Amino acid sequence: MANQRNLRVAEQIRQELADIHAREMKDPRVVGVTFTAVNVTTDLEHAKVWFTVFSGDHEAARKGLGSAAGFLRSELAKRMTLRTVPKLTFVYDASVERGAHLSELIDKAVAEDRKHHQGDAPDSDS
Repeated sequence: MANQRNLRVAEQIRQELADIHAREMKDPRVVGVTFTAVNVTTDLEHAKVWFTVFSGDHEAARKGLGSAAGFLRSELAKRMTLRTVPKLTFVYDASVERGAHLSELIDKAVAEDRKHHQGDAPDSDS
């Protein structure tokens, strides 16, 4: 179980990565990337960074982030007061995509239900 320090470090890493991404990364493969979560190991040696992509190919984005991992880690070292900055591993977070798909399915089901029940309205004469 993660302790409070690990949770704070993970959140700071997420925020710093978002800032570095927005201000300093020029790789077109990582355009539209959003960092959704970070988990760090208890010894702070490794960090798993979840990301999502709102436009583009998530596999290309993962490769772009992987290529930039050294740069990102060195930038984190400049911004954070840690003895060692965790090694970064990037994982695509499909939960946003799944959520959008489920929302679309629910909307379709509601529309179908309304279409089927339009003729079932009770008569006002009874």
